[in-house]
Amino acid sequence: MRFGLQTSLNNVEWRQVEDIWAFLDRETKFHSAWTFDHFIPPGPGQDPNANCFEGWSALAALAARTSRIRLGCLVTGVTYREPAVLAKMAATIDHLSGGRLEFGIGAAWHQGEHEMYGMRFPPAREREDRLEEAVRLIRMLFDSEGPVDYEGRYYGLRRAVFLPKPVQRPHPPIMVGGGGERRTLRTLARYGDVMNVSGTPEMVRRKIEVLERHCREAGRDPAEIEKTTFGAIVVSENQGLIDRVAAMSAAGAGLSPEEAKRQLPIGPAAHVRGIVERYAEAGVTQMIMMSQGPWKREVYERINAEVVEPFAG
Repeated sequence: MRFGLQTSLNNVEWRQVEDIWAFLDRETKFHSAWTFDHFIPPGPGQDPNANCFEGWSALAALAARTSRIRLGCLVTGVTYREPAVLAKMAATIDHLSGGRLEFGIGAAWHQGEHEMYGMRFPPAREREDRLEEAVRLIRMLFDSEGPVDYEGRYYGLRRAVFLPKPVQRPHPPIMVGGGGERRTLRTLARYGDVMNVSGTPEMVRRKIEVLERHCREAGRDPAEIEKTTFGAIVVSENQGLIDRVAAMSAAGAGLSPEEAKRQLPIGPAAHVRGIVERYAEAGVTQMIMMSQGPWKREVYERINAEVVEPFAG
């Protein structure tokens, strides 16, 4: 099992973001670090008027300041940028990082953010259609040996030159974020390389089974797709903290707070390690934890020592 950390970009100073990434890169065994793709603080109850850095320009700067850790944006909203432009951004950061980019993309969800910045927020079905078309187009550009022509419902290319190619071959891993069983996981089965879903080990196992069915229909080996999760990981004996995080996590997973405490990696280290083992049994190979800055270094030193390192070997 490997571990990643998504660092928030809101309500922090840039120096604090640089410091946590430098720490992860040089002093831990975390496998990956991630920004997010939002223009205002996205969390429930957060002040939309507070500061928030942009995810891809931040990622470019952090790629240049790190040397080991894999990195990405978890995950890019398909409605925010033209897919071909996004592919160029990704290839550029793959070069800046020496081939360490993980390319994440999803259907987008933050309606208020769209409205604030004058971007249309399509219905869910159209966003899923756009996601599937965009991932297909981006993969074509990554893999092309010459200019690319493409005519889709939402996007088109006319003799599109795509140079330089990404450093990674055949391309940076394409993570399709989200657990929608009818569309998102089907898009992943057809065109993606990395699954990223949330939930308990049992919920994730169910999503993997659905993905495997879509892979069979697409004529693809599901073993080609890496399975990852996204959610809170808390190592603490502080019952008040455990209760607060469990309550927040329960709401998103459709659980009661007591179920969340039993089934999610929130609590003392031994409990967290046991839950991690259950994710591994379900088929997960990387767990990416969310975090909100500013960061207390000792919190992540403990997670690294008591959870990350034991599984890193």
